[in-house]
Amino acid sequence: MSSKVTELQETTTSIQQPATRGTLFVVSSPSGGGKGTLIRRVLEVVGNLSYSVSYTTRGPRPTEINGREYFFVDRAEFEEMVAGGEFLEWACVHGNYYGTSKRQIAEKTAAGIDIVLEVDVQGAASVRQLLMDSVSVFILPPSYQVLKDRLCARGTDTPESLDLRMRNAPEELRQYSSFDYVIINDEIERAVAQLASIIYAERARCVRQEGLVRKVMEEFRSAEIKNSINGQS
Repeated sequence: MSSKVTELQETTTSIQQPATRGTLFVVSSPSGGGKGTLIRRVLEVVGNLSYSVSYTTRGPRPTEINGREYFFVDRAEFEEMVAGGEFLEWACVHGNYYGTSKRQIAEKTAAGIDIVLEVDVQGAASVRQLLMDSVSVFILPPSYQVLKDRLCARGTDTPESLDLRMRNAPEELRQYSSFDYVIINDEIERAVAQLASIIYAERARCVRQEGLVRKVMEEFRSAEIKNSINGQS
């Protein structure tokens, strides 16, 4: 673990208490932008944080496990879930379908657990339209060549798929201004620290700490009344 992230983790212990409801953190980037790696690293250092496992019709990559990276389903099952209203959002991306479980998000946030949703820019736009309590973060690759190199190094795309992803990337990048935050993913340790910082800062917002603040204020009022009574006796 880097010293930056370790220091951040140690100095923000006091704001890791969950709010009354959890917050949905929507993290997006072009394919190959590195959002998956950043999210995995942040889940290791930030407490009370969960990951939303999406559904997809694409086939699993060699290192992926069903139920960990994605729930892998066929087209017919996915369409049944759409018809049943089971998705918070869903979209067709690069020829495959992806969807976010409405139930999973609701259960985690109701329990006061923050949850990270890893989606493409279409999915992020759909979540914004829902007007729910969410924070959006766009992961920006430092250059066109770096993005292409990362996709090639991944070794999971056919030449046709790689070409499609690179052709779609410019339009995806133009959506950055619709997000609350932007992280330029040019140095992994710094990017991890920035994403963790965003989560900690959002937890510290007044609106998300109202329950805790009211509890503290009530204790002070009780102490004030007690002191006033004792002073009169």
